[in-house]
Amino acid sequence: MKSILDLKEIQLDALREVANIGAGHAATAFTQLTGKKTMLAVPLLRITPLNEVPEFLGNSDMIVAGVLMHILGDITGRMLLLFPRESALYLSDILLNRPLGQTKVISEMERSGISETGNILACSYLNALSDFLGLLLLPSVPSTVLDMSGAILSTTYINFGDESDQVICIETSLRFVQEPTSLRGYFLLIPDEDALEIILKAINLA
Repeated sequence: MKSILDLKEIQLDALREVANIGAGHAATAFTQLTGKKTMLAVPLLRITPLNEVPEFLGNSDMIVAGVLMHILGDITGRMLLLFPRESALYLSDILLNRPLGQTKVISEMERSGISETGNILACSYLNALSDFLGLLLLPSVPSTVLDMSGAILSTTYINFGDESDQVICIETSLRFVQEPTSLRGYFLLIPDEDALEIILKAINLA
């Protein structure tokens, strides 16, 4: 089986287009959820080892909200969404209709809102990927944790894989129109080995 690192520019362009479609779906879903017009920046797609992801966020000690879901259906794997703490607080203000900057602590209510947001974002990208691959892809119920990014990722590869596993990382920022602050988010697709082979075959690489 070839590696995801063998993706050629034309295949990467196809995955970028999938990310763009997913971002558009997510923006529509957020608008419906909050009643506020939402825009997502053009996503930045990277393929990187799982243990290098904290570098994108700043460092491994950065506090993030992580939303983890399993991928079920024709392929299996995991999806992990990471929101830096400042973005998670800002998102909580928006979801709970609070003045920006009011949320200081992520309690159970805020965690629930972040989990639902992660679910919406993940489903948007997963549906776009499902249409692209022509496969049935279903998300599990999300689980949410607040911790250092390094700790969350360490737990992910200790429980589910290896720290050198290559993942598809999509970075984007979400902005509610007429609000001054943007929300950063990172979507990680971590396919199982068999699932990776199916994905590569679907884009005529394997």
